[in-house]
Amino acid sequence: METKEQSNIKWYHYVANFFAGMTLANVVPHYVNGISGNPFPSPFGNPPGLGNSSPLSNVLWGSLNIIIGYLLFRFSKVSEKRTISLIILFAGIVCQGVILSIAFSR
Repeated sequence: METKEQSNIKWYHYVANFFAGMTLANVVPHYVNGISGNPFPSPFGNPPGLGNSSPLSNVLWGSLNIIIGYLLFRFSKVSEKRTISLIILFAGIVCQGVILSIAFSR
């Protein structure tokens, strides 16, 4: 049986849910490379997205991504009681993983 909160889920909550997954997945390569001291491509590289950025830039970019991803996650009303919301969240994570694997393999 659905609660009042569960019935108030709108289509845009699912969109936010998907983008929360994508944004949270983007944290991993930037933050891990940054705290490891490795330069890594970021939007601040030259050329943007292709050139390497400093480890500090990547830590800051990863941190901004985790804040935005968390805010989207909260807005999207993800709940383990709504299986579809978890599926959409994980679909965003997998989609971003595929995109990043293709982009960074070049």
